[in-house]
Amino acid sequence: MRSTLPAEAYIDEAWFVREREALMRPLWQFVAPRMLLAKHNGFVTRSVCGVEVVVQNFNGELRAFENICLHRQNPLQYQAHGVRPLVCSYHGWGYRDDGAVDNIPFQDTAYRLPAPERECLKLRRFPVECIGNLVFVNVGSKPVELHEQFSMEALASLRSASEHFDSEVLIATLPTKLNWKLAYENLRDSLHPRYLHQQSVYQQVKFQVQMDENAVTAAKSYHASGSIGREAHLAHLRAFSNGGLNEPLVQMPQYAWHDNVDRYGTDDWYLNWLVFPNLHIASGSGGYSFIIEHHQPISAARTDLVIYYVTARKKRRYPTSAAVLLAHLEGAEKVLREDISVMEKVQAALRPGSPRATLGDFEFGNMAVERWYMDVMEGRHAL
Repeated sequence: MRSTLPAEAYIDEAWFVREREALMRPLWQFVAPRMLLAKHNGFVTRSVCGVEVVVQNFNGELRAFENICLHRQNPLQYQAHGVRPLVCSYHGWGYRDDGAVDNIPFQDTAYRLPAPERECLKLRRFPVECIGNLVFVNVGSKPVELHEQFSMEALASLRSASEHFDSEVLIATLPTKLNWKLAYENLRDSLHPRYLHQQSVYQQVKFQVQMDENAVTAAKSYHASGSIGREAHLAHLRAFSNGGLNEPLVQMPQYAWHDNVDRYGTDDWYLNWLVFPNLHIASGSGGYSFIIEHHQPISAARTDLVIYYVTARKKRRYPTSAAVLLAHLEGAEKVLREDISVMEKVQAALRPGSPRATLGDFEFGNMAVERWYMDVMEGRHAL
């Protein structure tokens, strides 16, 4: 079966801009694990759908604002994350937890802004939602509801797993030359590990092809009975985010540090969550440690892969915890580099008019995503 996505969906900048407006902005976007925002004045900054956003902790409550000072458009926070009041380093303007200007140094002698004008100075604010320890923001003018984007089952599973994350986090960013959709398609492909990862993760996890004849039929007959309504359209969207037990581990690794953490679950399985549109969480250690992958779209042919490595939450502190995270990074990065290498080759080979991909029945998940995606891009359904 031919893919419904033309090459332009992966390589064309005008397509990327239209995709960002029609698809990405109405959806809730992951920004960071909440552990980075645990302290008062803790913050993270992210570019979300082309909007510079800062999420800041104000005495335990998270607020998201456009990360631009209202005076001379200087970013309020420069770093990707840290602990610092919401104060502009250019001229010292400070902001309250509602985004209003709290302090303007030399207001009476230099700025002399009238009181009505000062009262109108307020940062653009965005809604924030936390699913356990996963922080999401929405920068759209008409956001979809969180329960419209994610099913109750998906929310419960993500909340349960992420609440086991430890507060110690190791972060890495891998700039890649590929479209974000290639990463998502790759994650839904259960056949490639036995070829691409045969000397790495496939040694530990024998990924099997999961055929679902009803899902295959549904994907192939999408729209067979005509255009679907909004609720059915959103029901498809909710089905794209799921996870939990994926495949049994060939051999459960045993390390001394396992005794120091509160393992998530008791199954010696590979755990895997796909969160549409661009978040992936996995545990190759049966719930002792996790990798959080955020595929952040930058342009049609560039995606920043922001990765967070955490163990399950500590029962007690232990001196080798940083070394454990570093070893986790080194092992996971080998697999990621194998994926990135192939996906960048696919991206480089695409040209306008390139033949569309040929999908097999086992790729019913990608078939469903594609057809739903093209409904949005071709204007049959708006979010």
